[in-house]
Amino acid sequence: MEVEDEKLRRRALDALEYDPRVDAAGIGVAVANGVVTLTGHVKTYAEKYDAERIVQGVRGVRGIAQEIQVRSEYEEQTADDRIATRAVSVIGWNVSVPADAVQVKVQQGWVTLTGEVDWNYQRAAAESAVRQLGGVKGVSNLIALNPVAQVSDIKERIQTALRRSAELEAEEIQVSVHGRHVTLTGKVRSLPERYAAERAAWSAPSVLGVDDRLEID
Repeated sequence: MEVEDEKLRRRALDALEYDPRVDAAGIGVAVANGVVTLTGHVKTYAEKYDAERIVQGVRGVRGIAQEIQVRSEYEEQTADDRIATRAVSVIGWNVSVPADAVQVKVQQGWVTLTGEVDWNYQRAAAESAVRQLGGVKGVSNLIALNPVAQVSDIKERIQTALRRSAELEAEEIQVSVHGRHVTLTGKVRSLPERYAAERAAWSAPSVLGVDDRLEID
């Protein structure tokens, strides 16, 4: 292993061990050319999700391969029908998600969300609501965005959001819009900056897709 990769692996391990959201004892970290591979097991899907987000924030990380498995601390797994019932309830309680807009399917602990909403933040809110549930091993967010909603100034809104973000050097990022699909090109300084740019693009009303072609400099 190259020296720089070993240093990056140590920084990633330190970040995981420092953060109280995860139990780093069950997580393995390998690095090759700046790409971090996470292996091992955790007790909840939320912990798996948090582990990836923690490593994303480590300086020098260029990409992440997520291979962590979720293993319940209980011998008996939570039944799929119980997970589905709880998922429907927590989505229903979330004021960001329109009533009856999202359908839930659960198979062997894996939750699939379908339906249609107007904005991406509503898709994200539904996924976030079920991520914390016990017994959940993963989430597939297949919720569609309503193709009827239209906003004419998508590009201007995204550029404004990029300039507003304290995490970004917006002048290095180019935005192009074709219909309601956005393409980001240019350079950013880190993986967290790349994700921040994606979030800014998705924050514009009526965006149906974001093609992230940003390079990490």
